[in-house]
Amino acid sequence: MTGGSWARVPGSRTAERWLTRTGCRRVLAVVPHMTAGTRLADVLPLLEADHRVQVAFTIPDGPDTWPGVDEYLRRSGGLVLPWHQALRMRFDLALAASYVDIDKVDAPVMVLPHGTGGIRSRVSPQTVDVIPGHPRDLLVRDGRVVPEAVVFAHEDDAQRMRRAFPEAASRVVVAGDVCYDRIRASMPLRLRYRDAAGVEAHQKLVMVSSTWSQHSLFGGNLDLITRLATCLPRHEYQVMVALHPLTWSAHGARQVRAWLAEALEAGIRLLPPDEGWRAALVASDCVIGDHGSVTQYAAGLGRPVLLNPGSALDVRKGSLAGRLWKVAPVLDPARPLRTQVEDLVAACPRRRLAAIEKRITSMPGGAGVRLREEIYRILGIREPDRPVRAAPVPLLTRESPGI
Repeated sequence: MTGGSWARVPGSRTAERWLTRTGCRRVLAVVPHMTAGTRLADVLPLLEADHRVQVAFTIPDGPDTWPGVDEYLRRSGGLVLPWHQALRMRFDLALAASYVDIDKVDAPVMVLPHGTGGIRSRVSPQTVDVIPGHPRDLLVRDGRVVPEAVVFAHEDDAQRMRRAFPEAASRVVVAGDVCYDRIRASMPLRLRYRDAAGVEAHQKLVMVSSTWSQHSLFGGNLDLITRLATCLPRHEYQVMVALHPLTWSAHGARQVRAWLAEALEAGIRLLPPDEGWRAALVASDCVIGDHGSVTQYAAGLGRPVLLNPGSALDVRKGSLAGRLWKVAPVLDPARPLRTQVEDLVAACPRRRLAAIEKRITSMPGGAGVRLREEIYRILGIREPDRPVRAAPVPLLTRESPGI
């Protein structure tokens, strides 16, 4: 849909006579990048089965856009509205996992985090926010607080927000971490996840995780992935690699695979950017990562974690990643890599990493209940009678497509 054309969808006058269901509350999911989309994908099941609700998606059409978002949304089967049309329609609720252009939408907006922690773990020289990740010019615009609700996973982060932005204190909601709850709900099924992914009972699954940025594992230590693939015997180990969606968007799938050609030939499995990493995390025996959310989730779940040394340059003090850097081991370039992996798999880090688990969420297992409560408060209708449960994450099967 290009130019000034309009899609015939609920809320469009030209579509009214063609609709099968009318009178629905209209919800808009604002998806500027895949990272935001994957987080909203965990929240939408709380409301989209409701016969009184119609969900649509839109992609902000600013001067800078991320490639691949439209394809991602259309693969999901979502109703995608052109941005220019979304801006001229009224919605009963807008869901966002980013602050990009939320001030332009005609709807009460709920903003959710798209990773762990309320303070961004990565240092950004361009960021001068009072709270990293919460830019004042988008949170407060023309003297008004833009979001109707700003969601935090942990009470500590919510309190920091209230102190920094007292004018937004009444909009702050503590609702836990729905992504983390789903992973935790999957953990009792670990053997099923391993079997579905093709991990043999005698094999150890090493998961490699990289966020984006030049100091990430993929950005600053790309050869580590190939070294892991070549030094670990394939009959004893499997190596799966999860890269941040923005890495795929910024560089392109073809280029990413080309950079990892030797490692792929040696047997690593490259996971899709939207889903698969959570199943791999459940099935894993250890995680080698950086300051990204996946590594933090791994530590919270009690997985042995080994940190990429160069990523310390990107870690923000006071963030959840900063806490992890104080308690988890860091890869030693001077020691044999296989020995460090063997030591990692044999480690029992539960007690050492317990503080990370407690810092991820203030409401373990309760995110869905609290989020649905807040969503329906904004929609102004009664919640459905069906109970809320944290659904296990999708299986990663032998046939699951890579990229």
